[in-house]
This record gives sequence, C-alpha cells and structure tokens, in this order.
Amino acid sequence: MTISGQPNSSQTLIHVNRLKMHFPVTQGIVIKTVVGKIKSVDDITFDIKKGETLGLVGESGCGKTTLGRCILHLSTPTSGQIIFEEDDTTHYNTNQLRLLRRKMQVIFQDPYSSLNPRMTIGQIIGEGPQVHGITQGAKETDSRVKELLSLAGLPTNLKSRFPHELSGGQRQRVGIARALSMNPDFIVCDEAVSALDVSIQAQIINLLQDLQKRLGLTYLFIAHDLSVVRHISDRVAVMYLGKLAELASSETLYREPLHPYTQALLSAVPIPDPLIESKRKHILLKGEVPSPLNPPSGCVFHPRCPVATRQCSEEIPAFEEKRKGHFVACHLVNRSKD
Repeated sequence: MTISGQPNSSQTLIHVNRLKMHFPVTQGIVIKTVVGKIKSVDDITFDIKKGETLGLVGESGCGKTTLGRCILHLSTPTSGQIIFEEDDTTHYNTNQLRLLRRKMQVIFQDPYSSLNPRMTIGQIIGEGPQVHGITQGAKETDSRVKELLSLAGLPTNLKSRFPHELSGGQRQRVGIARALSMNPDFIVCDEAVSALDVSIQAQIINLLQDLQKRLGLTYLFIAHDLSVVRHISDRVAVMYLGKLAELASSETLYREPLHPYTQALLSAVPIPDPLIESKRKHILLKGEVPSPLNPPSGCVFHPRCPVATRQCSEEIPAFEEKRKGHFVACHLVNRSKD
C-alpha cells in the first residue's frame, strides 16, 4: 500500500492523499466573519485496492460520511488529492464529474428517505441510465430496469410500485439496483445496513458480496457495527475525530489491534459465548469525544487514552506502517524489526 506520492497502478483504484475537509464556522448576520473551522476530515491518506472492500469504522461524528462524500465529489474538499484510476479528480470540472459519476456510486443509509416517493421503482432505477445515455428509449430502459431488479433479488413486477409500498429491505435493494444501473467500478456503502433488522442485514450483506464477485466491484463500506464490518471487509480503517487511527487487514486488526482506541472499540463488541465474555477485559474510555471545532493538541485521542504520555499531548503521531501492511498513528506503538 502506498501512503504518500503516486499509487501503485497495478493494484490501486483510489488513492486519497492528505485529504482535508474543514467547514467554516461564521458569526454575524449581515457581515459574516469566520470564527473557527470544524475539522471533519483532517489530513487523511490511504488507498483502496481494486476489487476489495475497505471497511471504515468509528464513532458517530468522526467524519466517516464526510470522507465518503469527498471521494464521491458530493462535497468539495478543502485540500488534498483524490486520485481515481491514476487520474487526479480533485479539480474536475462539471463535464468531467458527469463522466466520473458513472464509475462511482453510493448506497445511502436510510432506505426510507433516499428514494423519491413521487417516482415509481422503475423510474427511480431507470433515471440514471436515461440521463447518461446508457439506455436509448423506453423499451431499452424498461428491459434494463427488469435486469437490475432481478440482479438485486427483487421481482420485476415491483417496477410499477412506489417506495411506500415496499419494506425496508426491499427499498435498500432498490437503492442497490439504482447504484448498479450506471455500471460503476466503485460504490460507497454509507451505513447501508444500519437501518435494517438483523436478519435483513445479513441478506443485504450477502447480496453485496455476491454482486462484488459477479461484477468485480470495489466497496468503501462505512459502518459503526464492528461485527458487520469484520464479516464483509478485506481491510479495515479506524477513524477518530477526523483522522485515521489504524488500518490493517480485517483478520490482523481483529486479532491484534495496536491502537488504544481500536482496542477499546473491540473490547466493547459482545461475544456470544457467556463464559468467554465473562472473562474478557473491557476497556472503558473516560470523557466524551472532543469537539471537531476545537480538537486537542497532539494526538486527538490522548484526552481519553488510558496509556497517554506527555508526548501524546504535544506531538501529532505520524500515520505509518508499524507492521507489514499494518498502519497506526500512535507514539507508543514501535515499528517491527521484521
């Protein structure tokens, strides 16, 4: 994995380089003055490899969704680079972004508010291909809609229904079909299963994995449920207060978390076996998550970290490779000699 400079073209689909997204806080009605900045995404660098699922986890408000929106160019970042298929897309104009939209899609969190209630399912799924010229004429669009409904595990007769006539799981499948309608290479799944029942979550995750194998898709899977992320992700990135704390393969991260924040998160995940659960050590974090408007100096996690030192409060830790393929931002984790 590349942490700085140009990505490895043979493996990397997306390279995010020193990305920042700061929202200005203004004061005044007539004359507005900037009095601060909310550092939602603050100097983040990572890669997403072709064909993989990168899980992105962290507490609510840590900047996960904002990061996803920046990659999709739904929000314009303050600074940094977003390189997609070796092209720097950061300053794309409207026409270039229009072409990019066909390669990048999103599945939203809420299946109830992400679908237009005044449009039928067929219109919702068929709109994108029509606008982008993927299908020509009503007959071809109708055929494409039926194909996509079948691909998402839905009966084709749903195309004449409205969103309010469908269940939550069916609506999310419609959202998946809509994302697939553009033949994308990359999809951001923004809390795509968090609003669904547990049994429906499993169905949707299995569907996403099946579609990934069949269509060669790449996912950024944003979630807060660590059990779900473990099941679907090849690698997992842990985010805290606008920064990446840790990134490693799913197996490595869950077996040997190195960052104190990751260790605390994993200690809170319940284990079905009551005997093992009763013997586990749970790490309780003190205090609340600091405001992104006024983040702490040094390591942003140090006010809540149970092992923080003076250095942690004074110096920002570098996000660097401590083990092979295992990146951590922590002064207390030493590099492996291997």
